[in-house]
Amino acid sequence: MKVSTKWLNDYVKVDDLDPLALSEKIERTAVEVDDTYRMQDGLKKIVVGHVLETKDHPDSDHLHICQVDIGEEEPSQIVCGAPNVAAGQKVIVALPNSRIADNVKIKKSKMRGVVSEGMICALQEIGFSETIAPKAYAEGIYVLPEDAKPGDPVYPYLGMDEDIIDVDITPNRGDMLSMRGVAYEVGAIYDRKVTLSHPEVKEASDEKIEDYVSIEASEELVAPYLMRIIKDVEVKDSPLWLQKRLWNAGIRPINNVVDVTNYILLDYGQPLHSFDYDKLGSKKIVVRLAEEGEKMTTLDGEERELKANDIVVTNGEVPVALAGIMGGLDSEVVPETTTIALESAVFNGHNIRKTSRRENLHSEASMRFERGINKATVAEALDAAAQMIAELGNGQVVSGVAKANDKKAEAKEVKITLKKINKVLGTSLTEQEVEDIFRRLGFGTAFSEDTFTVSVPPRRWDIEIDADLIEEVARIYGYDNLPTTLPQGPTTPGHYTYKQKIIRQTRRLLEGAGLTQAISYGLTTAEKARRFAMEPAETTELAFPMTSDRTTARMNLVSGLLDDVAYNAARKVENVSLYEQGRVFLRDKDNDRPREVEHVAGALTGLFRKSTWHDDKLAAGFYLAKGIVDFLLNSLAVSGRIEYRATSSHEAMHPGRTADIYLDDDFIGYVGEVHPSVAKEYRLKRVYVFELNLQKIIDAPKKESIYEPVSKYPTVSRDIALIVPIEVTNQQIVDCIKKNGGAYLKDIRLFDVYKGENIGKGFRSLAYTLQFSNSKQTLQDEEVSRPFDKIKNKLKEEFHAVIR
Repeated sequence: MKVSTKWLNDYVKVDDLDPLALSEKIERTAVEVDDTYRMQDGLKKIVVGHVLETKDHPDSDHLHICQVDIGEEEPSQIVCGAPNVAAGQKVIVALPNSRIADNVKIKKSKMRGVVSEGMICALQEIGFSETIAPKAYAEGIYVLPEDAKPGDPVYPYLGMDEDIIDVDITPNRGDMLSMRGVAYEVGAIYDRKVTLSHPEVKEASDEKIEDYVSIEASEELVAPYLMRIIKDVEVKDSPLWLQKRLWNAGIRPINNVVDVTNYILLDYGQPLHSFDYDKLGSKKIVVRLAEEGEKMTTLDGEERELKANDIVVTNGEVPVALAGIMGGLDSEVVPETTTIALESAVFNGHNIRKTSRRENLHSEASMRFERGINKATVAEALDAAAQMIAELGNGQVVSGVAKANDKKAEAKEVKITLKKINKVLGTSLTEQEVEDIFRRLGFGTAFSEDTFTVSVPPRRWDIEIDADLIEEVARIYGYDNLPTTLPQGPTTPGHYTYKQKIIRQTRRLLEGAGLTQAISYGLTTAEKARRFAMEPAETTELAFPMTSDRTTARMNLVSGLLDDVAYNAARKVENVSLYEQGRVFLRDKDNDRPREVEHVAGALTGLFRKSTWHDDKLAAGFYLAKGIVDFLLNSLAVSGRIEYRATSSHEAMHPGRTADIYLDDDFIGYVGEVHPSVAKEYRLKRVYVFELNLQKIIDAPKKESIYEPVSKYPTVSRDIALIVPIEVTNQQIVDCIKKNGGAYLKDIRLFDVYKGENIGKGFRSLAYTLQFSNSKQTLQDEEVSRPFDKIKNKLKEEFHAVIR
């Protein structure tokens, strides 16, 4: 909010304070200050001019040669291209060697052969924003009032000599979204008296409000809702003093009716809305929720389709305003308007926030409804606005106020002990010092038995609990005055939890295996969220997503990794090996909130290792991905039987190159090749992925690492080659060998797989090396032969194997 110190001085004395010191004090005590400035800063030699004569330029169809009185003995000749320049006007003149907006220097020059001794300026050319310059002068020069004296600096006439403090109001300090609220704050900071004016409404006695309008509204939607009628109004431009206050606050002047509502908005913090009464078409105003799909056209000319939680003001049948946000085009105040229906209300802030965000309509009014309104001044603001409109528009205020849900705003009582204040702040404040701070804030106090009973006025609706009062004491006492102390108590050395250690170890292991960490978005589309999910669950969707491709919380990590791989592939990076560790969000059917589960996933495509002078290249493949998973599980010392089972149950995975991973018959993940159709969708070649439920791995029992000395006795190796049906898996054979290998079998290694000539159709040859060892003595031949023979017999018996 832009605060003019000249306007502020009407309520609390600040003209003796340096503006920079005042802004610093506000920033240290209340809210942040973005900037402190004068609109005239950077401008030089810009004065009032009186146009004595104009004539058309002989060599131009739009330029005018003007004789302008600038307070010198002789008038200056200035060539001007503005379409609205005319003799008799008081105008803004930039003299030769002056500086205008953007530090542009104006020089004496010739324009198509005619000397020009300066420049007649529009407001935009001396620093006014396009958004605040009056529309009547948007395409031309600005005309100053008749009493402007030629040769005088132009700044006081336009309010450009006022100091402006641009304060950034935090959501909890909505009370400072008004000049009166800022005045109370400054008065408390400097312990100065705040003097406010209160309106006296002169009502016409010939007609009553009941003859014009009645109100019907739900208390849940609006409380209170007030309306006054001003008749015989003349809609015209506002006086310059009012326009200056508005544009110094960053608001464009429009006409006397709209300008008054904006002025009261800035003064009281109370949003108002003016209707053309004759366009309402009814004597009944009904505030209700919109019907789903109901339509209305707002003042910006946009037709809007309403939702069931939008609050609308209606004439009993159709909406005439989107409550608290923007009025309707059909009831807009225009120059022909003569009767004004003026609304002052406090609408439900939750509904206003939802509507303004959905429709992307963030106005000064909606911001105040969202942050809070002082209910004690709703009626006073309405009275002040009605009287101003009547005075500036030569109208009359109809007797009475139409009301709904009007209740008197009461002060709140909050209790706090002096002991607690001093304990929290670390101070030794006395009863008198604290009571004086509450007095400066305008709070009533009563003190008894070390306890303050504080009466908080309605204008400070942010004060609810004793902690709020402590903050107020700290602010006014001065944060810089609070004693500085070091923390006391025993120190506790920080350490990672068991879960954090496993997660970090997982990252180190995968990076050591040659994968690079990726961090993907936690939000994706609903389709991608479900595609690689490891278990059935409901999607968790955002109510107000920022973009259409970030609508749903992820249920897997593979989709995000595929996006990352595709991003690299699109930039000619074809060899990619990534992993990601993070949480997925799985929502059960009857719950609103999802479960957050730790997962880890990897994606490989192209070459995992390029060829060198001593190593061959290694392409990404199923067994490479499976090997990385084996390496991870073994390195984490997961106790239990790890089993890979071929599966075709994952629609997004290749049905013949995918395996589910089980830990003691508990499904913990999968590994395999992405389905070709999905890879094509991402414009990728073959991609191999894995995803594991890291939470289950964390919770699984772990093997203890026990040191075993290297055996000093020789090991014995035996090779065995066998022909088995192709449906017999390696895992089945290994399990059989382990089961029958005896106590001295230490290792099993598959070193050859063969299908082809001399092997029948539907069969394959597998060759293994079995290693036997005894750490206590040298193995005898019989100690190896006996279990080896048993292994061969069992293989023949269970799998009909042919031993080669």
